[in-house]
Amino acid sequence: MNQWSSQKVRRVLAALLRIGWTLKRETAGSHKILSRPGWPDYVFSFHDKEEIGPRMLARVAKHTGLTPNDL
Repeated sequence: MNQWSSQKVRRVLAALLRIGWTLKRETAGSHKILSRPGWPDYVFSFHDKEEIGPRMLARVAKHTGLTPNDL
């Protein structure tokens, strides 16, 4: 069973910023390039008002180190 539940994009982005990710660059669209020391850059490409489902949230967590407790 998946430990993740659907979350709003704004909440996920705020959690990533709290755990040490910084906004490196933002494109004209929905793409944001995040950076964190010791991690490869991550392209966060979601629209602000959308929700991220459990499976995609698990993928984001795998690449960023996000945990359910961070939300």
